[in-house]
Amino acid sequence: CTCARTSHVRTFIDPDYLFELFAQMSVVDGLPFADEKKKYILEVLDPVLEEMVSDVLTEVPSQPVDFMIGWLRKRSGVSAASAQLSVKAKNAQLHNELKQIKSSVEEAGNAIKTASPDPRADEEDEEEDDDDCDEIPESFKKPEAQMSRARASVSAEAYGQWNQKKAFTPPSYPKSDDQKERLTKTLQKSFMFNAVDPKDMETIIMAMSEVPLKSGEKVISEGDDGDFLFVIEKGSLECIKKINGEDKVVKTCDTGDVFGELALLYNCPRAASVVAKGECVCWKLDRESFNHIVKDSAAKRRDKYDGFLKGVALIASIGAYERSQIADALVSETFQKGDTIVRQDEPGDKFYIVEEGGLYAMKGTDRVMEYKPGDYFGELALLKNQPRAASVLVESETAKVLTMSRLAFSKMLGPLTDLLARQADSYK
Repeated sequence: CTCARTSHVRTFIDPDYLFELFAQMSVVDGLPFADEKKKYILEVLDPVLEEMVSDVLTEVPSQPVDFMIGWLRKRSGVSAASAQLSVKAKNAQLHNELKQIKSSVEEAGNAIKTASPDPRADEEDEEEDDDDCDEIPESFKKPEAQMSRARASVSAEAYGQWNQKKAFTPPSYPKSDDQKERLTKTLQKSFMFNAVDPKDMETIIMAMSEVPLKSGEKVISEGDDGDFLFVIEKGSLECIKKINGEDKVVKTCDTGDVFGELALLYNCPRAASVVAKGECVCWKLDRESFNHIVKDSAAKRRDKYDGFLKGVALIASIGAYERSQIADALVSETFQKGDTIVRQDEPGDKFYIVEEGGLYAMKGTDRVMEYKPGDYFGELALLKNQPRAASVLVESETAKVLTMSRLAFSKMLGPLTDLLARQADSYK
């Protein structure tokens, strides 16, 4: 082929041509562009870029980006001053357009006011439109059985002039001493009741009624309004929720568990159905008794401990919110004269604040410290993860202490660790 021979001879005698050919091919080779765009790259962009790169390599500027911007401006014949002027001109144009838009909006508003002199006419039109609404779908309606006892709010119970809190006398259901004892032990296993005062606990026990259940019996139905919470004394129950059209067991409740409390706490429908797995014995507490005894007791307890904690030197500097959290985490314990609250060399997992009575600390045979209401102890074992450094005993006829678990101590009193450590260093 003549072309082939000519190309071969030219390649042999003209290496610059071959280099140029391969250079051009390498620029666009493999790029996902149409042929016309590849031609534009080779014929338009590439010469400009080669010239700019050549000048950059010649000058070797410390700020290559600024140099290239200036180079392109010179190349296009636009100076920095004219570019800045162009931006200012555009801003001025936008400002004028904005003024025109504001003027148009004001004119439109005046026109609307003129066209509608009587706003009551518009309201009547809207009411007529509302009257034309379609009927509510049946699936959106509540069953008739629930309509009569529907509540006005889905939040926790609130009281005010519109919803007066009435005097309340809790119900009382007869119980044998054995039933009272069994129920007390059951309630003490639940976090909702383990901090209730003994007097309030007795009221709660008398207000609860026994609910025996047979295997397979449903005590709660998903979606219903809830007026009772239940505590399991004996047996197990399954919480069943409808998911994707199928009934699925999402939780199993056992002895000592509480269920149904969410509906009372938040006035929301039952989140799941609850069915007895076998024969069970539960105790139920009605909404009104729960609100007046348990919730009120918790509020009174918080106020009481919050006021007490304000007098505890360690906690006095903490904010009101943090102090209320500490108050919620405290558990009251009562001891008699001569009782040992903590014993030297034993592991410790509680922090103590003296609420009532007098205590003293013994290290070996030496009496090393005395405690009065507002004093605290037990922090050394938690701070240093060491056994108890001393024993603490009750000197008064009775004593009450407020305790906090290791986890709550670390979480609530973490910011006071340095202060506690300095105080601990002063102990003998």
